[in-house]
Amino acid sequence: MKSSMRRDSIRGRGRRAALAVALGSVLALTATACGDDGSGSAGDKGNEGSGKGTITFWDNNGGVRTDIWKQIIADFENKYPDIKVKYVGIPAAGAQSKYDTAIQGGGLPDVGGVGTAMLAEVGAQGALEPLDSRLRKSSLNGKLSQNLIDVSKAAGGGDTLYQVPTSANNGTLWYRTDLFKKAGLDAPTTWSKFYEAAGKLTDKGKNQFGFTIRGGEGAIAPALDAVYGQTGITSFWNGDKTTVNDPKNVAALEKYVALYKKDTPSADVNNDFTKMVAQWDSGTIGMLSHNLGSYQDHLKALGKDRFRGIPNPTLDDGTRVQVSNPVDGLSLFKSSRNKAAAWKFIEFAVSAEENSKFNRAAGQVPANTDAAEDAWIQQAEPTKLAAEALNGGDTKIVQLPYYLPDWNTISKADNEPNFQKVLLGKMSAKEFLDLLADQLNAAQADWKKNH
Repeated sequence: MKSSMRRDSIRGRGRRAALAVALGSVLALTATACGDDGSGSAGDKGNEGSGKGTITFWDNNGGVRTDIWKQIIADFENKYPDIKVKYVGIPAAGAQSKYDTAIQGGGLPDVGGVGTAMLAEVGAQGALEPLDSRLRKSSLNGKLSQNLIDVSKAAGGGDTLYQVPTSANNGTLWYRTDLFKKAGLDAPTTWSKFYEAAGKLTDKGKNQFGFTIRGGEGAIAPALDAVYGQTGITSFWNGDKTTVNDPKNVAALEKYVALYKKDTPSADVNNDFTKMVAQWDSGTIGMLSHNLGSYQDHLKALGKDRFRGIPNPTLDDGTRVQVSNPVDGLSLFKSSRNKAAAWKFIEFAVSAEENSKFNRAAGQVPANTDAAEDAWIQQAEPTKLAAEALNGGDTKIVQLPYYLPDWNTISKADNEPNFQKVLLGKMSAKEFLDLLADQLNAAQADWKKNH
């Protein structure tokens, strides 16, 4: 274990050294890199500009969202004929590297899509404009989900807002209403009912299982969601130490992984979301934990009357605790020479009408709470319930540390194989969470030292 920790420390130092080099490059280039299109490098302070003219917008999910963004841009230019928006679509997989390159070499946009997964790293390089004062004076003030605002601030590494949230996904428990009805089971709205259903719906002789658990790529976040949801612990940190290996969380993980092969298919150990969704859609499995993104797949495979999607279970007393899901949003770049026009675009894009239009196309939950009341959401029950959970004052969100430079490495490459070992009985739940906690505590200490 000590050898593993040393490798983690070396890897973390390597990433931080690379970031330091990038920051040095930014400072060296500041004096020379000045885009004549109104953009520049991270060190440029930019200015408010005239509020007219051309601004550049980078879509961080180009191709997938191009059509809907072009509609929103057309609406914006119709309302503000003195402002033109130059659209640049960037495939999601390349968005982070595109921003990093522009931060070092110049050519940043005026406004761009920046998800919470990359928010801290882009912000740490001095590229983003603080937005708190702009939001306070804006028509959007009081119109955005406070829970999503909190996620955005936490992902940025502190109390400053560097991203106006546009949309979010949410953990959803999909269940087969026909199988539940046949077995005389209540909807799995609580963890007690979830575990009861997982057992009663399993009949290995008929290849029927109560649940499908995610064991392959992307397994850590849903496992943490299940753990914190069961214990009701509401903070990822207790001082400078993570709560991830709290004894209550260890017990919750033990109970959760005990479902594997008892009430789930053995193939689950290698299943990412694509395989898991396909397996649930084509078989006789009672429940699946995934986000809203698979709704259309279920609808096509099962028809609207054989399944239902609800927020992940609550405690028996109705307490809802869930981990933060990635939030997409728009950021204003500090180097913009027309911040006034760029901010107008952000305000317009996240207004009730346009935010509703965007999220209807994306199949996600609007950040604008007025948009979340629109008819299309009320008619799509899984999205409606997800919006109520995300916007509800009673929902407690455990903020995952997206701001840590090593978070993606720790939560994916370093520990997904270890989670598979837990499922296979080769590592205990306590050993897994203790190792995860050691890595997180070291990363947190290093982050605080440098901030």
